[in-house]
Amino acid sequence: MAKIKRGGKGVRRAAKASNRAAGARRAKAKTTGFVDTVMGVLPFTEEQWSRIWLAVIIGGAVALAWVIANLAGVPAMAQAEVGRIASDAGFEVRHVRVTGTTRMDERQVYARALAQRDRPMPQVEIEALREELLELPWVKDARVSVQLPQTLAIDIVEREPHAVLEKPDRLMLIDASGVELEPIARDKAADRLRISGPGAAKQVAPLETLLAAAPALRPQIEAAEWVGNRRWNVTFKTGQVLALPEGREDSASALVKFARMDGQNRLIGGKVATFDMRAPPRIYMRVPGRGDRIELAEAGS
Repeated sequence: MAKIKRGGKGVRRAAKASNRAAGARRAKAKTTGFVDTVMGVLPFTEEQWSRIWLAVIIGGAVALAWVIANLAGVPAMAQAEVGRIASDAGFEVRHVRVTGTTRMDERQVYARALAQRDRPMPQVEIEALREELLELPWVKDARVSVQLPQTLAIDIVEREPHAVLEKPDRLMLIDASGVELEPIARDKAADRLRISGPGAAKQVAPLETLLAAAPALRPQIEAAEWVGNRRWNVTFKTGQVLALPEGREDSASALVKFARMDGQNRLIGGKVATFDMRAPPRIYMRVPGRGDRIELAEAGS
């Protein structure tokens, strides 16, 4: 009599295996669809995605080489190996992009940045380059970064020209802190405040504070001379000179009084050539053609 083997158990196993395979296919399809959806939403092309994944892979390899070499106690070898791997993968400086330069000659920036040309990205001396750029007169701040795979990006924050410093041999454009930016021709300096006198560049900020005390006079002031390292002589566009006293409070008070007197009596543009307020509260006025000075006591009271 023939024996018949029951195959129920094998059928169940086959069914389970089939279900697992179908579930895996559905999960894979779902995952692939999710990844495709994400990649479709993000603003990257297929080529850019390839570069991103390549950067991740190379970055992992570089990190691993660095860790292994450091564990071996040879950091110099680690740095060299990292640089070699990055360079072989195309991660080296091939392009320099400079932004933020409107007044300065950007060739000065490129001259310093090109020293990093063809250097592997991990070996780019970002902080050293930034410090070098900060030595340029026009550069107030600089941001240096690497943009994989081959770009060195430099963003410059320029100083703002503020006034003109009169030196014995030339005119220099300076910023609000007195930093000398570059020489300037006399005809191009006509519309800027001229500052003169030994040590005047260090007094630019206090001078602006002083002039801010009498804003009505500011548009009429053409030049300011720092005298004896202690006080200011102010020259108006009419050529008239106002000698102010020493001290921030006294000079500001004198300037405010003069502004009030000018508003009442139209002093600027009149016959007086020099106003001397160095001995408050008096003011002395000199008129061309007269040998004596006119004294006005309790000026502005």
